[in-house]
Amino acid sequence: MSSGNQLKTDDQQGNGPRHVAIIMDGNGRWAKNQGKLRISGHKAGVKSVRRAVSFAVSNKLDALTLYAFSSENWNRPQQEVLALMELFVWALDSEVKSLHKHNVRLKIIGDIGRFNTHLQECIRRAEELTQQNNGLTLNIAANYGGRWDIIHGVRKIAEQVQEGLLRPDQIEEESLAPHLCLNELAPVDLVIRTGGEHRISNFLLWQVAYAEFWFTDTLWPDFDEQVFEGALNAFAQRERRFGGA
Repeated sequence: MSSGNQLKTDDQQGNGPRHVAIIMDGNGRWAKNQGKLRISGHKAGVKSVRRAVSFAVSNKLDALTLYAFSSENWNRPQQEVLALMELFVWALDSEVKSLHKHNVRLKIIGDIGRFNTHLQECIRRAEELTQQNNGLTLNIAANYGGRWDIIHGVRKIAEQVQEGLLRPDQIEEESLAPHLCLNELAPVDLVIRTGGEHRISNFLLWQVAYAEFWFTDTLWPDFDEQVFEGALNAFAQRERRFGGA
């Protein structure tokens, strides 16, 4: 993980963010407002994902990270979870060729071992197809939790200590960072949360240490290019000091 000084240097390359992360919230409420089932909101949300990715490509972002399914979402009704899994498979199969055509590299971050073998294979194929692309990196956080991410990294460090490769007093930020998700990407500059809630919900706890936050009441299915542009404009007006004076 880069230091605060490195973060500032990177940001000075321009007024826009390089890496945007979005907590996509409001699908269920959108469906309720429409008098529809919750899965209809999730399907409408896929269209918003498509718009957001297209906007990110057009605005030459380095990376876009979307919070699709948290580790806590397994607590939702089983029927909804199953429908979400089916929608995930469909979205991977239907969108990956378009992503590849537009030079987008797809990465799924999170503990995918809990998914069924068919979904895991869909993920593997999609990542493999796009792995050589060098345009936008699109990260989909699925069965992801920020605490899980950190614990997973700490276990890797513990193994190194156990094997005698690292002493406890040698453990620094730079020791842990390579074992966390998104470690090869530019730090997250901007976190957007839709749906009117003002919390982080266990998303990228390490990676957003110096990120700016922007909240909107817009429900995720209604999130469009104009709302996205508003977030980028707000970001451009902020002064980022990374702990400095």
